[in-house]
Amino acid sequence: ERIAFIFETATAREPKPAEAALILETMQVHLEELKEAPEAAKELIAVGESKPDEKLDAVEVATWTMIANLILNLDEVLNKG
Repeated sequence: ERIAFIFETATAREPKPAEAALILETMQVHLEELKEAPEAAKELIAVGESKPDEKLDAVEVATWTMIANLILNLDEVLNKG
């Protein structure tokens, strides 16, 4: 549900089932990698002007950061006409 919302917000269309499945698969890979390296997750979400909310799980926030980055870098997002 969250993937569909982010995707549609960025592209103005719902993701195709294959796209959603690929994004979900990518998310699972990032989640597993970041679970094994929680310090890397903390470093990732420390980038930027806003400080991360200490109450939130750094691994989950970093995982969603990677997914948002993936979607925002799709050609159809960057080349909207």
